[in-house]
Amino acid sequence: MTSTPQQQSRIEKAKEIANNPGNYKVCEGCDSIVGSGTHICPNCHGYRFDPEASRVVDQAVWLGCREQTSVTAEDLI
Repeated sequence: MTSTPQQQSRIEKAKEIANNPGNYKVCEGCDSIVGSGTHICPNCHGYRFDPEASRVVDQAVWLGCREQTSVTAEDLI
């Protein structure tokens, strides 16, 4: 099975996040992964986050293994 450039990009980003979980956190509103300095989620405007490294890694692996289904801020431009 051949992966598309978008799938490959998601896999690479997931690897980057999983290797540096301290730089990220997971939004508890929409399960997006955001930078550790984020105060308001750019996707759902939530403000509660889970910074636990194990949660970030698990979410990165899960999101990296599937196609994007959520609408992001860039999609709305």
